[in-house]
Formats: sequence, structure tokens, C-alpha cells
Amino acid sequence: MLRRRSDFLAAARADKHGTSAMLVQARPRGDGDSSVRVGFTCSKKVGNAVARNRAKRRLREAARLVLPALARPGWDYVLIGRREATAARPFEALKDDLAHAVRRLHARG
Repeated sequence: MLRRRSDFLAAARADKHGTSAMLVQARPRGDGDSSVRVGFTCSKKVGNAVARNRAKRRLREAARLVLPALARPGWDYVLIGRREATAARPFEALKDDLAHAVRRLHARG
């Protein structure tokens, strides 16, 4: 799990792909560590604390189900929730959006 602000900022400078429900940022770390790290964020644009936490819970569960099969070792991923779409999108569609975004990011490099 990503926790430090510097890790989130490094991912923000990396490649990104947006879907209707989220924005996914990904970057290889290059430090020799083969673990996959994931961070989640939702700005106040998503809504109040209840809405932001619900969106992050949905993103965490989608990542738990999708990333083990698609994530590359040694990469950092940041999932950013979108206003109303992340919480309202059907969960299967949310998982499909994440899988599509990760595939597109890995196809680029």
C-alpha cells in the first residue's frame, strides 16, 4: 500500500489512463523490489467524507480482485476516484474499467 506523499507524487508524474469511473496512474519503481504497491485517493470533489470513503472502499475491493492477475511486479499503482461515477458505477463495470486501464498502461510501456 502506498502511504507516503512522495510515492503519490512520483506516480502522478508517471503514465496515466482514465476511464469513466477512475483515473489509474502506474509506474515501475526500478528499486529491485518485486512487490506491487497500490494507493487510493479521492479529492473533496468526490463529495463529503462518507462519499469519499465509499468510493475508496469500492476502489480497494476492485484492486484486490483485479490487480493480482494484471499487475506487474515492481510497479506502483494509484487509483483516483471520480465524482459520482466511482460510487455509482455497477461493481462489475468498475472492475472492467480497472482491468482495461491497467492493460492500456502496460501496452504503452
